[in-house]
Amino acid sequence: MAGHYRLNDGMEQKHALITLADTLAAHQGVTHYAISMRALGKGDFFKKLRVPGAGCHIRTADRLMHWFSDNWPADLAWPREVARPPRSFQHRSMKGAA
Repeated sequence: MAGHYRLNDGMEQKHALITLADTLAAHQGVTHYAISMRALGKGDFFKKLRVPGAGCHIRTADRLMHWFSDNWPADLAWPREVARPPRSFQHRSMKGAA
């Protein structure tokens, strides 16, 4: 049940996704294109999301939020202004098996 972290509106959602992409890209020394490729398999997602008035489907946003949560480096603080979803069950299970 991921509903408790849901963002209130499209603008807040857009800001959260861009904040996460920018933060992770800066930490890893890559571009938002690389983050988009890793998360979605296409590099232009965050470029398109930055266009005024642009947005994305809630399923895509949910998928991205969980991808960020599951793949966030332990040595990088999660941005305070972004609600973090719980890690996926599959991700927790894989970590415990290592």
